[in-house]
Amino acid sequence: MKKDKTFIYLIRHGECAGNKENRIRGCMDFPLNENGILQAHALAKAMKDKNIEYIYSSPLSRATTTAKILGETLGLPYEAREGFCNIHLGPWENRKKAELAVEEPDKWQTWLDQPEELKIDGGETLDEVRERALAELDRVICEHRSSNIALVAHRGVLKPLMAGAIGVMRPSYWRLHVDTASYSLLTHDSLHGYCLMGLNFTEHLAGLPIIQEFD
Repeated sequence: MKKDKTFIYLIRHGECAGNKENRIRGCMDFPLNENGILQAHALAKAMKDKNIEYIYSSPLSRATTTAKILGETLGLPYEAREGFCNIHLGPWENRKKAELAVEEPDKWQTWLDQPEELKIDGGETLDEVRERALAELDRVICEHRSSNIALVAHRGVLKPLMAGAIGVMRPSYWRLHVDTASYSLLTHDSLHGYCLMGLNFTEHLAGLPIIQEFD
């Protein structure tokens, strides 16, 4: 059986104010900050030898700007898809994490210990994000089988997507880590399905600040 291998480069957007201020981002549309733009250009330069043929993005501007910079470098357009949008977190969005830890300690501890169990009124669960993002990625692969694809999205999308793709046991969210403007490599073929080939490559960001987020 022909393996028809597809390569998917999973890219986290560059830094934004929400990262630097340690806020819950969700679907708040934070633009890239100055460092984030520099990170996106460094990322784009690192992707020049990956033979990317298609670029997809979350519709939020921190992702689309990263995708646009990547596309300008590679001479490719990008397409935003709602299925890759960041997790919806309702009233938590734009709140500082330190404040939420004090005001809603039980829910915050659930986020730290069993994040897939967290339920917020007006928001999504990580399981719901995993299902929609993986379904969207499956559609993209069906459209571009055996191609090299770049997907620009968010920590709150990429981690559950990867966990779902390779079957990481729950709680899975904190078992994977992706920095801003990093890339990871996922492959897919009809014989074996998904395989995670590499996680959180950041060598191209040498000399640029990277905010380490562990909550």
